[in-house]
Amino acid sequence: MKRFAPLLLLVATLTAIAVPFALAAAVSAPAPDRWDRSPVAPIATAITTVTGIAISPLLGTGAYGAYLWMTAEDEAARAALPWYAHWAFFVPALLIVGACAAKDAFGAVLPPDMKKPLDGLETIENMATGLVAAGAVVPFMMGALSKAIAGAPTAATDGMLASSGLATIHLAGVDLAGLLSVLTVPFGLAIFAVVWMASHAINVLILLSPWGAIDTVLKGARTALLGLLALSATINPWVGAALSLGVIVLAYFVAGWAFRLTIFGSAFCWDFFTVRRARFSPAENDNPMFSGANLPGVPPRTYGRLVQRTGTKALEFFYRPWLVRPVRTAKVPAETLTVGRGLFFSSIGADGGKTYFLLPPRYHGHEEVLVRAYGLAGGVRDAGLRKAWSVLRELFGGAAAKTQVV
Repeated sequence: MKRFAPLLLLVATLTAIAVPFALAAAVSAPAPDRWDRSPVAPIATAITTVTGIAISPLLGTGAYGAYLWMTAEDEAARAALPWYAHWAFFVPALLIVGACAAKDAFGAVLPPDMKKPLDGLETIENMATGLVAAGAVVPFMMGALSKAIAGAPTAATDGMLASSGLATIHLAGVDLAGLLSVLTVPFGLAIFAVVWMASHAINVLILLSPWGAIDTVLKGARTALLGLLALSATINPWVGAALSLGVIVLAYFVAGWAFRLTIFGSAFCWDFFTVRRARFSPAENDNPMFSGANLPGVPPRTYGRLVQRTGTKALEFFYRPWLVRPVRTAKVPAETLTVGRGLFFSSIGADGGKTYFLLPPRYHGHEEVLVRAYGLAGGVRDAGLRKAWSVLRELFGGAAAKTQVV
């Protein structure tokens, strides 16, 4: 299975890229009775489109832009399309997506120290394109939807939603576009934020996972879901909307887990690519870090600060849920704590495979200083690779992995 995983990922990604062009050719002249022309059908199409872009901003925006460009009636219509529907954007975007797919396909057989820097770059790319999509693409789409519902269709909305009956919506000349935008833009951004955060967590899992086969499965599943959304929405907007709503509900329920993983991945990438450890030295007390899977009462990968009480030498972890809620405190069990030095980042734990804290890469090489600052009796040990099942359980928020110390 591992031998075929890279090939499956490459096929899934290429399929997702090819779907917009194939569908554009298939629906360039749809029969009048083929599409649902009810007034709410455009909303279903918009929900599916925003969900698809949130799953993979670069692939979703590039593929959607290619679809609009291919379905435009003539050059004048193409000139009126939004910026992401011009070949100068979607061709390079899809080439980058293809390069990422090739990286995953060939990287499945490479050691982690060769592939992880590339995974980090892809994680940064996903964050950057997510911000661009949230700031420019989604508001543009929701604004165009509002104008079309209010009875003022544009070239962009003709390519985006006309096939689902948008041209039949008129509100007797009343200009409601501004009011509708106030409602639709926040709605679209909320959907995008929830789904993007859950999808971005997959990039962070890939970044942290030491096995290329796991990376391939995660990336392939996400790409296949995006392709399924695009195909189902084109066949029937309501099927695509129903599938999108399922994705949105699932993303909502894992929002806390995805948020913590996103913050951890952002700190990881920042420290790694800026070589933060070269400019960093742990303080004598009150150092920032993330909770591990065994810290009582604290969700894994919660950002906070480890403080040692003066006099008692007791350790406490101070954190804010969602980074903005009131401060909470968790007491660290009084055990012999050890710093486990990993390949990319280290951790603080105890005997029995307990992991209490995860240290960002800035601490790499400064483990001895941290031991002296907090008086950790277990010292520093080199941590080996965790077993695959244990790693998956910890990454997905389950029980802690049993760390093998060598």
